Amino acid sequence: MKLYPQRLTMIARQAKLLVLAVALMLPGLVSAEGTISESGGIAIVVHKDTDVNDLSMTELRNIFLANQQFWSDRSRIILLVRAPQSDERDFVLDTIYQMDEAQFRQYWIAKMFRAEVPRGPKIVFSTDMTLDLVVAIPGSISFIRADQATDAVKIVRVDGKLPSDEGYPLK
Repeated sequence: MKLYPQRLTMIARQAKLLVLAVALMLPGLVSAEGTISESGGIAIVVHKDTDVNDLSMTELRNIFLANQQFWSDRSRIILLVRAPQSDERDFVLDTIYQMDEAQFRQYWIAKMFRAEVPRGPKIVFSTDMTLDLVVAIPGSISFIRADQATDAVKIVRVDGKLPSDEGYPLK
């Protein structure tokens, strides 16, 4: 069987797709970033002008569940959540939402169906996208690995602690 350049190109594309599919199914095995705890935990970040510096875990959970939809100045909370297949999302689903992926999806579908929220959380696909949107959208809140936070956003204390503090609840 003689292989032509077009056939070789097609085989190479198929191999790349297979590698990508495996990487998406096994994010923990291909992650170059290390574990959440190695990165200092998950930092809760908000737009710099947001009038919040400290949230309890209960308040944080209420915000992420959209039970609280407005900040104290009556501006709308804009929730940004990482896309599926990220370690950060898995950590937040487990720690803050106390749900698995299927429960999370069902929760938001039901919340929108009952018209309790105007829309579900905005989905972000990377840390850079998260940071860019938090900087650009007043009232936004999200989460990133603590070691990737920049001065462009405000890191919110959780139960009075920053990610660098002993006993921080999101490690």
